[in-house]
Amino acid sequence: MSTPKIGIVSCSGECCVEGTISRIATRIVLEKLRPSNTVTICLPLFSIGEKGERMFAKNFATIAVDGCEKQCAKNAIEKYSGKTARSIVVSDLLKKWKMENPSPRRELNKKGVEAAAKIAEEIAVAMDDIFTRGR
Repeated sequence: MSTPKIGIVSCSGECCVEGTISRIATRIVLEKLRPSNTVTICLPLFSIGEKGERMFAKNFATIAVDGCEKQCAKNAIEKYSGKTARSIVVSDLLKKWKMENPSPRRELNKKGVEAAAKIAEEIAVAMDDIFTRGR
């Protein structure tokens, strides 16, 4: 029996630190927290119509990890492949945790790395919930 997979679509925005945090958090999940259950979906390829990316998101649960309230990843998934299983908005969580200005935009400092690790944990919890309760 094959290991179930969940797709993670992270923000591709370079305009804010939250976009960088979303990408680093996704890599942490992919490489450390849930390596056998995670597939990343490339948002730019997905957005321009790459069939494999869109088919995966249509047939498997996906989690959107957006940097800001624009929710580009979530909106793209829902436009082309159907409803996301979960949606995480980094800026909302940072506000909730009272983590203001966690890092410079391009290269994360210690606070930024800590924020990414916390976001990665949130993604892992969402994955566990999907495996337990379904989409």
